[in-house]
This record gives sequence, C-alpha cells and structure tokens, in this order.
Amino acid sequence: MSPSLITVSYLGAAALFILALGGLSSNETARRGNLFGIIGMTIAVLVTISAFVTNHHEVLIAIMIAGGIIGFILARRVQMTQMPELVAILHSLVGLAAVLVGFANFMDPSIQYSGAEKTIHEIEIYIGIAIGALTFTGSVVAYGKLSGMIGGQPMLLPARHWLNLALFIAVVVIAVKFVGAEDHQQATLLLLAMTVLALLFGVHMVAAIGGADMPVVISMLNSYSGWAAAATGFMLSNDLLIVTGALVGSSGAILSYIMCRAMNRHFISVIAGGFGTTGGSSGGPSIEGEVQTIDIPTMAELLNNASDVMVVPGYGMATAQAQHAIAEISKALIKKGIKVRFGIHPVAGRMPGHMNVLLAEAKVPYDIVFEMDEINDDFPDVDVSIVVGANDTVNPLAQEDADSPIAGMPVLEVWKGRTTVVLKRGMAAGYAGVDNPLFVKDNTRMLFGDAKESLDALAQAI
Repeated sequence: MSPSLITVSYLGAAALFILALGGLSSNETARRGNLFGIIGMTIAVLVTISAFVTNHHEVLIAIMIAGGIIGFILARRVQMTQMPELVAILHSLVGLAAVLVGFANFMDPSIQYSGAEKTIHEIEIYIGIAIGALTFTGSVVAYGKLSGMIGGQPMLLPARHWLNLALFIAVVVIAVKFVGAEDHQQATLLLLAMTVLALLFGVHMVAAIGGADMPVVISMLNSYSGWAAAATGFMLSNDLLIVTGALVGSSGAILSYIMCRAMNRHFISVIAGGFGTTGGSSGGPSIEGEVQTIDIPTMAELLNNASDVMVVPGYGMATAQAQHAIAEISKALIKKGIKVRFGIHPVAGRMPGHMNVLLAEAKVPYDIVFEMDEINDDFPDVDVSIVVGANDTVNPLAQEDADSPIAGMPVLEVWKGRTTVVLKRGMAAGYAGVDNPLFVKDNTRMLFGDAKESLDALAQAI
C-alpha cells in the first residue's frame, strides 16, 4: 500500500472519529455518531494491517476473532447497570496495551536511534508506559469500586499527599536516569522500577477518591487512556494513533472538567487523588425524624390531581430496570393533560449520560428530559416529585453540612416542591455512604419496595 493511500485513509478515519464525537454530543445523533466511529475504526484497522503487517497474519486474525467474540458476548450479556464497571475495565486494557507495546518497542533490537532521536524515542517510551501503568491499575480499582468489590469510601492514608508527591518525584528522577543510562540492562531495570511506581500510583490515586466522585474518575480514566494511546502513537510513529489518542484524551479531560464544575469539585483536586478530602466521618449527622410512607392508591390519586410532575431517576432505577414502567406512567399522565418532566443530575448513575441512555431506551421523549441546571429553580412550582432510586443527587446535606463528603455538590432540590415521593428498597445510605435527611422531611413520602414492581402497580392504578 502506497504512503499516499495510507495517509488519505488515516485522514478519513480521523475525520470520522471527529464526526463520531460530534454525534455523541446529543441523544438524537448518538446512533449516527456510533456508526461514524465504527466505520472509522474499521478503516483504521484494515489499513494498518494491510500496510504494516508483513507476516504471521494467521496469528493476528485468530487473535482478532477471539477478541471480537469476547466483545460480542460482553455486549450481549452486560446490563446497563454494569456499563460503568465495563467501561472502567476496558480502560484498564488500553493502559495495559500501552505498557506492553512500550516494553516491546524498547526491547526491539531492530529499532536503533542515536543522538537526539534516541533521547526523544526513550522519552516517548517512558511516558507511554508511565501513563499506561497508571491507567491500568487505576481502572482496575475503579472497576472494584463500581462493582461493589471495593467499598465506595475513600482510602485516606496518613500523609497521602506527600506519598503522591514522593511517587511523582521518583518517577521524574528515574526518567532522567533512564534517558542517560549507559547500557540496555540498566535502562531496563530503571524502566521496570518506574512501571512499578506508576502501578502503585494508579492504585493509590483512585482508591483515595470517594464514591460520590466516581463518575468523574471514569471520565478521567478515559482521558488517561487516550493520552496513553497518543504516547504509543508517537512511539510507533503512527499518525492516526496520535490523533485518535489526542481526541480521546482531550475530550475526556474536558468532560471531567465540566463534571467537576457541576459537582462543585476542583478538577486538580480530583485528578490528584482526592486532594482536600477530609478524613472525618463519612456518614454525616444521623437522620432525626419520622418516616412517612405512602401506598400505591394514594400515590395514584396524588398524581392524578397534580398539574406539574417531576421525575428524578437515579442508579436505583437502572438496577431495578424500572425505566419502562416510569415511561408508561409519564405517557399516561401526559394524556391526562398533566405536565411531566424528567430532571437529570450530571452524575446520576455511575457514568456520564447513564440516565439519558436508559430513558432513551424506554422511548421517553427527548423534549421532556432536562438537565439539573435547567429545572432546579422550578421545584417550588412542582406538585409531585417522583425520586426513583436516587440518593446522593437529591441529598440536602450537600447544602446543609459543610463536613459532608458531598458538601458543595449541586443537587436537585426536590424538597422544595409540594410533595416528594421517594421509591427505595430501604433507608440505606447512598453510594457516597451519606444518610439522607430528605427521607424524613414533612413533605416527603416513602414508597418502599422494588421500583419496577411499585411503578408497574402504579401504572395500573393511574
């Protein structure tokens, strides 16, 4: 394949990746964006194989088939509630790939550079392996937190910030020695030492971040995986990999920054491993008050007599697979002339856009789904707010308790409405481990049980 054809193909694939990102910016164009991404990646893979793979094609094809089968099975079996941890573990594979490619490139005897080119190439290898190792272990820890294998509470080691600083300084010092190493064996040992430190740094960085900030962590790790890919592209002199990695890295960083602003978090604080997180009690003050429950017939009557209804979904809705039931209820109320809207917190669920995808799956009209900033001021005029499985994102302690782990995080102010009905299995704290005083407010009613079963019964009653 001629160099000109390779360049043109790579430019076309890069353009398709940019169009894919643009398409994914809204629900209406997301399918088209995915299609652009699939076409672009197909072109990139086929051109790379044709242009650069000269032998052992049977091994490559076998591995690609095996990977495709695994991916297909995962796509078929993984539920929407498991998507955040799936994304995290896939990020870890990108990081691991960057590490393995970096070492393979470093140990390849056919690659010989001298002078400034040798120094630049070694820096590319070093950075690629460092970011890849950090992404790998950080993503594995994120997977453990999201899947419940590891608790959502931050691991706050004594002098943890000094530990992070020491690890960073050690990585920089080793980098200087690695570039100036006199022989290959010494350079290999230095590269291995840095890899171990980067792996440890990835573990400590993510483990120190609390459950409330995990959606930001997912976005942040996505950015890291992109920069790891870009560094690998420089290492391999592959322009498309550089462009693709830069697209993923920059878009992930921008999304992380936007989410941090939405959560009143400092971007540098989060990516530095929970810098500024207090070591105080994570549960906040205990809830004082009496829980008032509601039954299905009473709630049906309440909704039928309302003129303005707001639905606030959370991760519990995804767990119960209740999105279809709440969609049917909203359609029934709209037919009766009742105004129905959905209020989505920027970090509802455990990854960006989680709730929007679930509601789109249930065919909830896009024009009644609003972001928190668009509808938060409207709650005083809302007759009934239905909170389906949300907890931290509707917790008044974010505004009332400066020592709470979610202090300062903007929340949906459902308690300002006339009546709030909360659907939950019990009174358990949210993912951040914080109790919620919303449950005992005078205008709150609790409907305990499985959200899907409760909403199915409610739909029949309405």
